[in-house]
Amino acid sequence: MVAPKIKMKAILHKEFGGPEVLGVTNDVEIPQIEKHEVLIQVHAAGINRPDILQRSGGYPPPPGASEILGLEVSGEIVDVGEDVNKNLLNTKVCALVPGGGYAEFVKCHTSTILPIPKGISIIDACTIPETFFTVWTNLFDQAKLKQGETLLIHGGASGIGLTAISIALAMQIKCIATVGSDEKYKYLQDLGLERVINYNLEDFESIIKNEYKGVDVILDMVGGDYFQKNINVLNRLGRLLNIAYLKGSKVEVNLLPIMLKRLTVSGSTLRIRSNDEKKLIADNLKKHIWPLIENGNIKLHIDQKFDYENVKKAHQYMENNKNIGKLLLKF
Repeated sequence: MVAPKIKMKAILHKEFGGPEVLGVTNDVEIPQIEKHEVLIQVHAAGINRPDILQRSGGYPPPPGASEILGLEVSGEIVDVGEDVNKNLLNTKVCALVPGGGYAEFVKCHTSTILPIPKGISIIDACTIPETFFTVWTNLFDQAKLKQGETLLIHGGASGIGLTAISIALAMQIKCIATVGSDEKYKYLQDLGLERVINYNLEDFESIIKNEYKGVDVILDMVGGDYFQKNINVLNRLGRLLNIAYLKGSKVEVNLLPIMLKRLTVSGSTLRIRSNDEKKLIADNLKKHIWPLIENGNIKLHIDQKFDYENVKKAHQYMENNKNIGKLLLKF
């Protein structure tokens, strides 16, 4: 059925700034869908670092995307475009969206909607798309990570980090992660990783060189002075995947190890990719990862669930690096 009204609740920011600029309004028009799109009544929306960057003015949405924050949702399809299978009406899905997730309704191209894995609630499912799409395309499409290799994950207690850890462990890939607190250290230790390193107490470069001789793949969201250290600890033919630069994107670096070890250094962003590219990722997730979620081999790590009225508190919680795993907003 078509959404029963033309206005909806949404979380807006009328200026750039801290969490205080966010506010709920009841007077936003429901999106009008195109022929290859569906309209989803949102039950929950995941919170991600790009939301904070966009709210702060550092990550504008791509052309044509909603200015409303929110890159992943779960909910029920209440309308479909003219070229979309009508059987999708009233189905429960999770979806990756280019924006607009912090609202009662969001439109989405059919390429990035996925069924909710069996055993996962419609609320919890909103935490899947952004991190799973990101981890799959980087570690498996780009780096060709495989069994027998060692993976280093920086920011191991983040949503991305714990998703990468869960997938790697399910695929029997040796996994090392860095974290910044005793609480996060203990949480990851209990998951059964090869090694967890508290970067405030230990130097990951020294530990990896002395104890492991090197790693094959690094998933890094830190940047800054980590770049040189990453290059230094990679094995021959190693791959460095940069997905964010929390410590800055400008560095002075010795590039010689890249040549001598024949390293591959790449960067990645998901939001601006074409629908065809995103569909390939979605298809791979459904084929390779959904069964591992459904049989319990891959766990969703959800820290807190906030009502949408508490969005300021939720953003503050993430900005203070308190979360271990994902945060979400319930609508």
